Order: sequence, then C-alpha cells, then structure tokens
Amino acid sequence: MTKEEEIADLESQLTGDMFKDMDIKDEIHRLKLECVGGSCSIDDLGCEACGS
Repeated sequence: MTKEEEIADLESQLTGDMFKDMDIKDEIHRLKLECVGGSCSIDDLGCEACGS
C-alpha cells in the first residue's frame, strides 16, 4: 500500500469528533511529512505537509 493509499484509508476513518480523530490526524500528518520529506516544528517557518 502506498503512503497516499494509507492516507486515504485513514481519512475515511475520521469521525468528525476532534478527540476521537486526534490519533488518526497525527498519523495522517506523519505520513504526509514522509511524502514531502519535510519536517514540522514550532520553530519552522511552516509545515510542508499541512501548509501552515
């Protein structure tokens, strides 16, 4: 399974409940970071995966 397929599978599991979805969203974010080969931290100018 590709990372894009894993992300799509995880996104299909989201419920809309912030607390229930927290771990899933964290995993999606981690996979997106792997796809772009970037990092995300409070010191970065922005996150390459989430666009912030």
